[in-house]
Formats: sequence, structure tokens, C-alpha cells
Amino acid sequence: MSVIKPPQNAPSSIEELMLRATALSGLSLGDLATAAGIKTPANFKTQKGWSGQLIELWLGASAGSKPEQDFPDLGVELKTLPLSHAHQALETTYVCFAPLTNIAGITWETSNVRNKLSCVLWLPIQGEREIPPSERLIGNPILWRASPQEEAQLKQDWEELMDMISLGQVESIDATVGSVMQLRPKAANGSVLTDAVGHDGSIIQTRPRGFYLRKNFTNAILQNSFS
Repeated sequence: MSVIKPPQNAPSSIEELMLRATALSGLSLGDLATAAGIKTPANFKTQKGWSGQLIELWLGASAGSKPEQDFPDLGVELKTLPLSHAHQALETTYVCFAPLTNIAGITWETSNVRNKLSCVLWLPIQGEREIPPSERLIGNPILWRASPQEEAQLKQDWEELMDMISLGQVESIDATVGSVMQLRPKAANGSVLTDAVGHDGSIIQTRPRGFYLRKNFTNAILQNSFS
């Protein structure tokens, strides 16, 4: 391995961040885990976010689970992207939690979704289930900023979903709503509940929701980046 140990500090520039990400290309998750003294899980059934946390360690991300970008000083969000053998996204990409109450005054321009997606470092990783986690290779990093057309698509979906939330229709939203972004339950299990606006304007209890990018959207990013 060309990398001896994870960095102890956050990158000071986007250029330094990209150098760190590029240095991981071609290495396996097992390589990085071994060098960091971390045990690689046999599968991701109970540790779904493990690979993302490992990559964060090696890139020097500082935000953790805070509602800000992973590299707040650089304005960059990190997203790992599990790929199939055909180099297609295998799953939707979680962006952030959706506010279900106190949403008056929130606009697309001030939303956490737009903040998170203003600049994204995508790091593709082999994601086919038959490949053991320790053997999954990391691909070339992609630094992405939404084009005007992509932002318009995201804004349209966000506004439609937020309108439904504000009108008390959160429980009517399913995964079919939104062309490039969807709203889905986001919690460790079904017993986790949070406040939301009901259809009659009262406060109800429902499962937390998260915004997710559809695979067609991330696949288009991949195609545009590597074409």
C-alpha cells in the first residue's frame, strides 16, 4: 500500500482532498481497514454505513453525523457509491433527513438538501454482494457540482415533496413521487417515530423520512463524468 496510515487532520483544500481520494483508487476496503487497525465485517447486513465511515477516516472528514457537509471548510459532501459489475449504481443515495415540522420559510435555496448537494465528492466502490467487503475495490473519485438542469430537477422534486409534507400528506408520499429524488422512511427500525404535520393540521407521529437520490440520477453523473 502507498498509504501508511489515515491522516490526522482535515484536508486544507479541495486539491488536497482530491489527492487523498485519488490515492485510495485501486485499493480495497480490506487494505484500508488493515492499515487503520480496523476489523472488516464479513458483510454489511448490520453495518451498512461501515465503508462510508472508513473512507471518511482516510480522507479526514470532520462533520460526522452533523447536518453539514462532511468537509464543511471546503463545502464538500462525501458520498460513497456502490457499483455493479456494469458500473451502475446499485442503490439509491441518502442525502439527509427531511424536516417534517416547522418548515415555514424553508426554500430550496436555504434547504439542507441543496447545501449537501452543492458540491459532492463521489467515491465509487465495488458493491456486488458476492464480493467480500474486504476485497471490494475503490474507484476513481468524481468531484461533482450540479448543472443548471440537474439543479432544476432536484429543486422541482424537493418543492413537490415539501409541499406534500406541509399539506399534511407525508404518509401519502411513496417512493414513486419525484423524478430524480424521493422521500423514504429513514430510521434504525420501525419503532422510531417523530413529529409531523397531519392531514388536518394536527401533529402526528410518523417514521422519520430522508431524501434519497434515485439511481437514474447518480448513473447519469457517472456517465457524464467518465464519458
